[in-house]
Amino acid sequence: MVKKQFEAESKRLLDMMIHSIYSQKEIFIRELISNSSDAIDKMYYKALTDDSLTFEKDDYFIKISADKVKRTLTIKDTGIGMTQDELEENLGTIAKSGSLAFKNENEIKDGHDIIGQFGVGFYSAFMVADAVTVYTKSVSDETGYKWESTGADGYTVEPFDKKEVGTEIILTLKENTEEESYDDFLEEFRLKQVIKKYSDFIRYPIKMDVTERKLKEGSEGEYESVFEEKTVNSMVPIWRKNKSELNDEDYENFYQEKHYGFDKPLKHIHVSVDGAVRYNAILYIPSTMPFDYYSKEYEKGLELYSNGVLIMEKGPELLPDYFSFVKGLVDSEDLSLNISREMLQHDRQLKLIAKNIKNKIKNELKKLLKDEREMYVKFFGTFGRQLKYGVYSDFGANKDDLKELLMFYSSKEKKLITLQEYVSNMREDQKYIYYATGDSYDRIEKLPQTEVVLDKGYEILYLTDEIDEFAIKMLATFNEKEFKSVSSGDLGFDEEESQKAEEEDKANKDLFEEMKKHLEGKVTDVRVSKRLKSHPVCLTSEGEVSIEMEKVLQAMPDNQNVKADKVLEINTNHDVFQTLKNAFENDKDQVKLYTNLLYNQALLIEGLPVEDPLAFSNDICKVMV
Repeated sequence: MVKKQFEAESKRLLDMMIHSIYSQKEIFIRELISNSSDAIDKMYYKALTDDSLTFEKDDYFIKISADKVKRTLTIKDTGIGMTQDELEENLGTIAKSGSLAFKNENEIKDGHDIIGQFGVGFYSAFMVADAVTVYTKSVSDETGYKWESTGADGYTVEPFDKKEVGTEIILTLKENTEEESYDDFLEEFRLKQVIKKYSDFIRYPIKMDVTERKLKEGSEGEYESVFEEKTVNSMVPIWRKNKSELNDEDYENFYQEKHYGFDKPLKHIHVSVDGAVRYNAILYIPSTMPFDYYSKEYEKGLELYSNGVLIMEKGPELLPDYFSFVKGLVDSEDLSLNISREMLQHDRQLKLIAKNIKNKIKNELKKLLKDEREMYVKFFGTFGRQLKYGVYSDFGANKDDLKELLMFYSSKEKKLITLQEYVSNMREDQKYIYYATGDSYDRIEKLPQTEVVLDKGYEILYLTDEIDEFAIKMLATFNEKEFKSVSSGDLGFDEEESQKAEEEDKANKDLFEEMKKHLEGKVTDVRVSKRLKSHPVCLTSEGEVSIEMEKVLQAMPDNQNVKADKVLEINTNHDVFQTLKNAFENDKDQVKLYTNLLYNQALLIEGLPVEDPLAFSNDICKVMV
């Protein structure tokens, strides 16, 4: 018997495939089972056009057997089998796919798509095996054949007396090494684990002889271990069932089975699309945040299946970052698989699926907001921050997708409201959407800057997340209404008030210049306040960086010492101002003391640290003496 050589470049390709294409050795089980499934599919298609054949689905299965003594693993199927020519063509040429050729020849377009289309999956067996033996008999040939190879040095083919149609692949496993225990693939638990992980939804039964504990016949209370042939895969995936067949409990059970989380999902989304690209998806919105969600260890992404076979445990391309909390899976028959099922081409099918999924999640969230407000508020309390990050990230590229999903606490409603609700409730004379920032709602409500806005009856959005103001700045407007911080220079009030403040600034110019000199490098200006009513002083900001944004940026690990341009505003109607004026006229040293006290008081109101606590304490003592 002459050993035949693989075709040109096959040795190099085989070596590369074994050592670099597949990231995990367990993948070989997925590949061989998928090939077996394809063989049964081919029998099904042949029966459709050949009246001499009948296809009874119950007669078709895949059987996995392990022999620990011989150290062999066998994968057997009752599929179409191979002729000698097919053996040589499909197994003698690496990357030659019989499944792809069969599909093209038969123009298969219905739901029974062929899984293996790129012809290298069979050779993944050499990652774990020193030798691979194939016994096969084709439905269209009276003779069976034996194909055998120990790797890149070639293969042999010879006739073999095989009774049943189908294929049996026997892997003689490699010897264990310090790094790898190949014996693991002979263990019942490990085999079931891998099958469940990758091939649970193959449409034909995958059978194994599994160990069962049973009461010994004729004994009382004495048990023995026996082997029973059992189907170890589920076969029919939940996502291919009609939604009418399923209830909430079915979806929740599947969520737990897939270990998507320990919580009960807040919402599930079942998608079936049969258009430019065919796919099914089940998506879940968790009710609680994963413990590692904001850590480097967290991996976003959906499970990706191709025709029921797991391709990727995490497909990050399927979800935008702002929806990274979504769990679930996508199964498509239209994905273009490149070389192995682990390597996806970044083609239009994948991009189209990702775009559709993004829109589906967004629309479901909008529907949840409209129809189940309480549930949406719960969701937003858990994942709202991620949506705000989505608005801010990528230079605001996604803000139009997300702005209607945002919620902020309302000074008037005393609860979370949407931006649309705020705009709908705006007074006719109101120019801006007002907001205030701080550590908590209670603290914001006590800020001096909110007094005049609230007194005029305007609603204020209270922003307490560190990302809030960054997101608002990125939005800039909503429904053509500009956002305006209560701490910004121009609040958009009437001209008369602005003119009065300007006149007072001129009248007290020398005093304010003196105070500004004492606070050089700390504030950019000292001026009359148009917003203070009962408080003597406050800090406001000019420019793009607010005081709250400064606090956030200063707390970051890569702190670049970004500072807001602060303005010290003085309430000229407060008694303290008259004391300040008297000191300016009679005792310039007192002006410096009062200026420092007012500035530090303003820092404390804003939640900023006093630069010199000891000096501040001494200044207070001076006033008390």
